[in-house]
Amino acid sequence: MGLIGGIARTAVVAGTATAVSNRVSRRQGNRWAEKDQQAQDAADADAYRQQQSDQQQGYPPQQGYPPQQGYAPPPQQAAAPSQDDMIAQLQKLGELKAAGVLTEEEFAAQKAKILGS
Repeated sequence: MGLIGGIARTAVVAGTATAVSNRVSRRQGNRWAEKDQQAQDAADADAYRQQQSDQQQGYPPQQGYPPQQGYAPPPQQAAAPSQDDMIAQLQKLGELKAAGVLTEEEFAAQKAKILGS
């Protein structure tokens, strides 16, 4: 057999393998879908029986209320800066004022902010 015969045989084998693989996949998918459908049918039947039982016992029908939302916890307050932190911040502020980076008004505003917190 020549080169073309070998290629033809390979093509036939590959085509057959693809067809078989597709058929197996399709059958497996159908089986899974059937199992899922049976499980869904059983769940629906259970829900229906429960509803019928509740009605016979005189319970009102259940409403599909959304889940209740809880309140968010209050935001945590930042811890007050320690005495050492305040002193360090004021020293840094004084250095910036002495270097001419801050004006007297900016210095006073920042100092009040640090001391006020």
